[in-house]
Amino acid sequence: MSEPRDPGVLTVCHLGATSYREGLALQEAMVRARAAGETGDWLLYPDHPPVLTVGRGGRPDSLIADRAALARMGIEVFEVARGGDVTWHGPGQLVGYMIFDLERRGRDLHRFLRELEAALVATLEAYDLAGHTVAGRTGVWIGDDKIASIGIAVRRWVSYHGFALNVAPDLGFFDLIHPCGLRGIQMTSLARLRGADGGDLGLARERATAAVAAGFGYHEVRWATPAEARAAAGAGTLRPLAGIQAA
Repeated sequence: MSEPRDPGVLTVCHLGATSYREGLALQEAMVRARAAGETGDWLLYPDHPPVLTVGRGGRPDSLIADRAALARMGIEVFEVARGGDVTWHGPGQLVGYMIFDLERRGRDLHRFLRELEAALVATLEAYDLAGHTVAGRTGVWIGDDKIASIGIAVRRWVSYHGFALNVAPDLGFFDLIHPCGLRGIQMTSLARLRGADGGDLGLARERATAAVAAGFGYHEVRWATPAEARAAAGAGTLRPLAGIQAA
């Protein structure tokens, strides 16, 4: 695949099974390549094992389970550079990492977040579900329950991290935390709301990609292999994110 740098082209890759640490390193390399103009915008879909991530707004009491219990369950906790508090990633969840140039979007992170929320609402519309946002709370909801979380970081006006849409995860994992630092909320999923018809990760990936591409004004979507994504990031540049650590 020739390297796409057209700002109207979004390159998308389903990475498959990806450790959280590996995903962080790939994002960092992608950010460097995008900021240098060596590649275009990317939407990456990793399949993570169960992991908890804590953003810049994280509070110690947002973790309900203690660290020893999490360790026994084999769940790592990562402190990361994105906005927001604590969230869970794992099987059955559609995680999308957005390596987007914000220079050409007016360096407007607030607008970027609102456009991402709108794209996720559009994704839910494809399932005949009425998603909505809540003032002062980033993410997407259905009724009183949250279905999608968003956490973005920006470096050199290139975004990374992204969104997590609950397709068919074990929602019991959210009992380990106060999701996004919010008390008394319930998380829901497409599978809970639509049964087997909502639980197809491949279909959710296609619908989310179409909604993101349309919402952000791309005229073309190109799908790449994991090898092509790593080549675009630069194989020799993959190294752990600065300031990112398992806690």
